[in-house]
Amino acid sequence: MPIATDFEYHKPKDLPEAVSLLARYQGRAQLLAGGTDLIVWLKEGMKAPQALIDVKGVPELWHLDVKDDSLAIGARVTFTELIESDLVKSRFPVLWEASRTVASCGVRNRATLAGNLCSAVPSLDGAPALLVHEACVRTRGPVEEREIPMSEWFTGPKRTALLPDELVTAVELPLPKKKTAGCYVKLGRYRGEDLAQVGLAVLAEEGNVWKLAFCAVGPIAQRAEKIEALLNGKRLSEALIAKAKALVAQSISPITDIRASSEYRLHMAQVMLERGLKTAAARLAGKGPAYGASIL
Repeated sequence: MPIATDFEYHKPKDLPEAVSLLARYQGRAQLLAGGTDLIVWLKEGMKAPQALIDVKGVPELWHLDVKDDSLAIGARVTFTELIESDLVKSRFPVLWEASRTVASCGVRNRATLAGNLCSAVPSLDGAPALLVHEACVRTRGPVEEREIPMSEWFTGPKRTALLPDELVTAVELPLPKKKTAGCYVKLGRYRGEDLAQVGLAVLAEEGNVWKLAFCAVGPIAQRAEKIEALLNGKRLSEALIAKAKALVAQSISPITDIRASSEYRLHMAQVMLERGLKTAAARLAGKGPAYGASIL
């Protein structure tokens, strides 16, 4: 399907030029990086911008390194680059595991984590791992830079806290101060490229501290704070897991659509919670399946 609308095309050479272009168009321009969502929207007529600003050549947006006790992931870093990063795999294996579940290899070669966050679809695989690691999104506009906590990033389905004249420059994850382990569990209809029916990130920290985040079972990806409050400070047991599973219905609001019924999503979210908690606990103890292994 061809793109039927006309638009101006710009390829800025650096970040200041990209910011200047965004300011000039006052919300009538779209940023192009991986383009895996944007090109589809253009073809289907869901977006008709006056201009595309292609940021693939902006050098300031590609970096993947540790700065000031945080992992900084530039806005141009693709999911494949996250998967191939020894730093990500060793320090943030839940994000590494989630990145492996995004779409197909071809899509992961182009799609960026920042773009995934900006699309803000409810099923985005990139968000739960960032939520449990309490990441932040750095943005740049014509006047100021902002640091937006992940907990405040999503403002609704396909909506974020990003202003029309801003762009994302990086996503930053603080390095864990204690030993952690976790998992990302994704339920799809089949192996291969598919959107999540349910997605769950679990992060266990020494001292019985738990962080959980769901996607695809509500308008936005978000932490399961009631379940965390129940679990925190307690040793994991079958009785505690049963109580946690009983709270899932209060923590998510799944819908029925072409991919699954709300009842199926709720049931599987409970199953995934139990397996996710046990897997994270086992990995924290130096046991359990290797990262990347399916637990469904």
